[in-house]
Amino acid sequence: MTPLDDTRQPVTQIEIDQRIFDLYDEYCHSGTMDRREFLLRATAITVGGLAMAQALLPRYVQAQTISFTDQRIKARYVTYPSPGGTSGQMRGYLVQPTGTGKFPAVLVIHENRGLNPYIEDVARRFAAEGFLALAPDGLFPVGGYPGNDDDGRTLQATLDQGKLRTDMLNSARFVKAHELSTGKLGVTGFCWGGGATNFLAVTMGADMQAGVPFYGAAAETAAVPKIKSALMIQLAENDERINAMWPAFEKALKEAGVPHEMHMYPGTQHGFHNNSTPRYHEASAKLAWERTIAFFRKHLA
Repeated sequence: MTPLDDTRQPVTQIEIDQRIFDLYDEYCHSGTMDRREFLLRATAITVGGLAMAQALLPRYVQAQTISFTDQRIKARYVTYPSPGGTSGQMRGYLVQPTGTGKFPAVLVIHENRGLNPYIEDVARRFAAEGFLALAPDGLFPVGGYPGNDDDGRTLQATLDQGKLRTDMLNSARFVKAHELSTGKLGVTGFCWGGGATNFLAVTMGADMQAGVPFYGAAAETAAVPKIKSALMIQLAENDERINAMWPAFEKALKEAGVPHEMHMYPGTQHGFHNNSTPRYHEASAKLAWERTIAFFRKHLA
């Protein structure tokens, strides 16, 4: 599949019918709808539905905020062992601040489509803020992110999900123990990566100091007492699938005494932090990012 055409005219969030947003969420997460069906169904929903649907497909070139040549950072790809994972080996995008010394570590976990350019940009943003950031590619054992989200989503759905989570666990351990790391670990992730963040909070216990899941599936309530890290939960207002999990998760966090806070951003869609599509909500994304940086600085000091 060829790269997306980045010459498309931008369509703002306010111009898109909520039904198209809902259909896009189904397209991204159902695992049964391909791009052709998504566009056809959008066309049938409303006049202009096709243009709205096409606008929601990502424009990664326009979304880059920090260049890989930025003088504040150094970026490279690294490989490392991943016992029990998909292939026993993993690859990630490691970005450090320039200069010497050790830095608090942050694992940045991708959505359900592998390590795309948006997630790499997020890793660079963390490095520019003084963190050692690792963004693992869960698709590395099957050839890596294929260059487009459709094929990436299909590839990720074929993986053994337990082994994929093990690859994320080994990635967290790798960056925490890295020679440039202070040994303090924060984890953040988006969509599938948000759920993986909650999974790591349960699995790592006291080895993880802070987690910021963005619109991710909640941890199993019975496992919540294993969480020893502080959590900041970032939710979109219009995200019924994820938000339905919050009341039980919140109750379990309170009962277990887990330090946590939740922020729900009015008028936002699932994926509001991703600035490559009109789901992006600039004011909310900026505020969520500022809160995330402050949270990690507090808990990884």
